[in-house]
Formats: sequence, structure tokens, C-alpha cells
Amino acid sequence: MFHFGTHCRRRLQTQLPPKCCRLGKAWCAQQNPFQCNGEAMRYRRAYQPGGSYFFTLITHQRQPLLSIPENIDRLRIAFKREMEKHPFTIDAIVILPDHLHTIWTLPENDTGYSGRWSRIKRYFSIGCIGDSAMQSVSRHNKREKPVWQRRFWEHTIRDGNDWQRHMNYIHYNPVKHGHASSPEEWPYSSFRRCVRKGWYSPDWGATEPEHLKDIDYE
Repeated sequence: MFHFGTHCRRRLQTQLPPKCCRLGKAWCAQQNPFQCNGEAMRYRRAYQPGGSYFFTLITHQRQPLLSIPENIDRLRIAFKREMEKHPFTIDAIVILPDHLHTIWTLPENDTGYSGRWSRIKRYFSIGCIGDSAMQSVSRHNKREKPVWQRRFWEHTIRDGNDWQRHMNYIHYNPVKHGHASSPEEWPYSSFRRCVRKGWYSPDWGATEPEHLKDIDYE
């Protein structure tokens, strides 16, 4: 079982809404996760010191590597090692066969989630078993095992409602994908711990919450 810290209940800051790119490239680069580059737009990650973030990581070519017990153990160790060296709080997490979702809260004045993910992914990949995807020339030259998709999805949590919506999405995910009939049944999730904290009733998620029906972070 993963171990999760207590969620920091400080007020979550509200991000400024994006504005039109005609206001200038400098403004866009600071306030908008999409940076102007002529007509093209390229994604820029948002880094909010001490913020809470929702992440999605997917295995390379959707290999079901996270259905192998030895790999689950390896992932636990990877998280534990990183949290001991670079502390952060895992508010929620769910591990599915080919992807994971999680919410992290970083310490005050800390924005370093990319480095944390890089080290977690690297440690896991070194000891991962069962990967059968062909290694591309690019990955071979960089000595990368074909375990993870190179990029990951990140969303900065805006406020308490946004945090609760993403918490619900995480815990309902095993039911959404047909791996369980309720969140309580799925072992690789923070749901049971959240129930013990009083954040959910044990029977929550037996039916799909209405506000999740049109959301897809896969």
C-alpha cells in the first residue's frame, strides 16, 4: 500500500485567466501555459510555488506494466526514495495497468515537480520487468527503456472545488475503466485511506458522479 501524507489545507491560489496573445509574448510566457511563437503555440508547464498539481503518466504504447506486482513494488520504492530526499505530499493516487493519476502538494516555495518525476520514472524504469515494446533509435541513443511516454499531463489545481473534482476523478478511475465495480474494491488507490480520514463514505462511487461524465484526462 502506498503511504500518503495529510493534505495541506491552506488556501489554494486561483490562477489568472489566460488573455489574448495580442497582449504580447512576454505576458503570455508568464501567464499562459501556451507561449506564442508566430502562429504556432507550444505548451509551457505552469509552476506555482507550494502548489497542488494533478498529473497523468502513461506507459509507453500503453503496455500493462503496472499490472505486474513486482513493478507495483518497484513504483512504491521509487516514490518512497524521492519523498525522503525531496519531500512532497501525495493527496491522492490511483495506479491502473497502463497509467496512473495523482495529486501532489509541494512544500512552500517549491516548484520542482519535473525533477521529482524524472527521478521516479528513471528509478522505476531501471528495474521494470515485462516491457516488450520496440526501442526507438532516439531512445536507444539516450539509453532510455521503452517504459513511459516521455511527456506527462499536468494541471495546476486552482481552488478547493478543482481539488475535489480531481480527487473524485482519481478515485473513480478504476470503475471507469472496468477494473472494479466501486472505488473501494481497487487496491492500488488512496481511496480507502481517504475513507478513513472521513473524506468519502465507503460506498462512494458505486454510480458515476454526474460531474465526472464529460471529463477525460487519459
